[in-house]
Amino acid sequence: MHTIYIKTPLGTAEITGDVNGVSAITVLDIEKELSTEIPEYLKLCVSELQEYFDSERTEFTFKLQPQGTAFQQKVWQELAKIPFGKTISYMDLAKKLGDIKAIRAVASANGKNPLWIVVPCHRVIATDGSLTGYAGGLWRKKWLLEHEIPSIQHTLF
Repeated sequence: MHTIYIKTPLGTAEITGDVNGVSAITVLDIEKELSTEIPEYLKLCVSELQEYFDSERTEFTFKLQPQGTAFQQKVWQELAKIPFGKTISYMDLAKKLGDIKAIRAVASANGKNPLWIVVPCHRVIATDGSLTGYAGGLWRKKWLLEHEIPSIQHTLF
């Protein structure tokens, strides 16, 4: 495994992976020295993240290899199905997974998602539409959702 650090509009991102795929992407609350050399097998990830932040990409194509329990993997696979620019509630996510009573377990697995942005846990909101529960901080969740769903501005004439 190799770890690199890149600059994003939301802070320094830590990317970990190897030839088998990217296993983790995390945003840090501390400054780290940015990586000057990027291994070949992480270059596509870095490029696609930059394109995402430049509003030129809505889906990712690089290989993933997140580590987690079978249940977490199931939740993360369902998260990956949430379309760009759309949101879903924790309740609806639990329903899609077949057990409305598992809402807390679903929320917990969502919070343990190791692939920031790529597996879009930021697209999961409360049933009432409020922003809740984001490991990277609610301000980042708000930023990501606004980045993906820009407000329509109206001009008065």
